[in-house]
Amino acid sequence: QVQLVESGGGLAQAGGSLKLSCVVSGDVISSTSMGWYRQRPGQQRELVARIFNRGGTIYPDSVKGRFTISRDDAKNSIFLQMDNLKAEDTAIYYCNRLVALYPWGQGTQVTVSS
Repeated sequence: QVQLVESGGGLAQAGGSLKLSCVVSGDVISSTSMGWYRQRPGQQRELVARIFNRGGTIYPDSVKGRFTISRDDAKNSIFLQMDNLKAEDTAIYYCNRLVALYPWGQGTQVTVSS
């Protein structure tokens, strides 16, 4: 059974940084495109970063230039470096595949104070 474990969230001030980690167990992700998603209070889950199996990345305008997704296939993990955080980045952050989603993990809470 595949499990996703996200970590690294916490409380940050506006303008600060956090780095999130996601470890995948039960499957090998080296040939899989992955993403970071977030769910802000009262809103639907949205995709905030994608990384393809060859390392290409895509970001929406809302986080472009501030967030950086990366992967370490040897550790079956992906990461999200978040810089210049804004209050609107406050959300629960999740990792998953881009298609044929795994069961969701518990996510990691990011709270940005202004």
